[in-house]
Amino acid sequence: MLVYSSMAGNPSLPDYELADRIALTQPSQVKAIGHPLRTTILSLLHERAASVSELSVAVERPKSTVAHHVKVLTEAGLVRVVRTRQVRAIQERFYGRTARMFYVSIENSGGDDVARDFNDFEVAARESAAAHGDGKLWGFIRHARISESQASDFWKRMAELVAEFEQLPRSGETVYGFAVGVYPTDHPTLPGA
Repeated sequence: MLVYSSMAGNPSLPDYELADRIALTQPSQVKAIGHPLRTTILSLLHERAASVSELSVAVERPKSTVAHHVKVLTEAGLVRVVRTRQVRAIQERFYGRTARMFYVSIENSGGDDVARDFNDFEVAARESAAAHGDGKLWGFIRHARISESQASDFWKRMAELVAEFEQLPRSGETVYGFAVGVYPTDHPTLPGA
């Protein structure tokens, strides 16, 4: 099961109240986060609330395009208006996420919700292509024959490291990505001794 620690240790991230986790149970919710621009918007809102104008500048897309994607996210219950301010004759809306983490929830035979995460490595591969070309990609891939319990325990430790990474004070000009994962493979193994 996917486990993420709360960011309660750093109350400045983000600058509004939100739930720790929300299960995505509707196909429309999963579809809403399936678009790369919408996942980028959600990522930006993880740091602080933002208006459509601010998001438009950040993603270098027209305001109308960003407004459409924010509307889709709002209708799916993934973002909401967290505050407003009067700008001349218009109420400017600032949007925030409804949760720090979203996960796909499926019902197993026992009736319990089971967390399923998206393939974050697909996103990481796309994002890291330029860094790889520039010689600025740091990464490891290792294989180990371990039990499912050991894999779960290791993942919990990695989730704590992810939470630590998210809570680092914001500084510098570059946004760095951090991808971790534990997954079963069909990597060959030597026969027993």
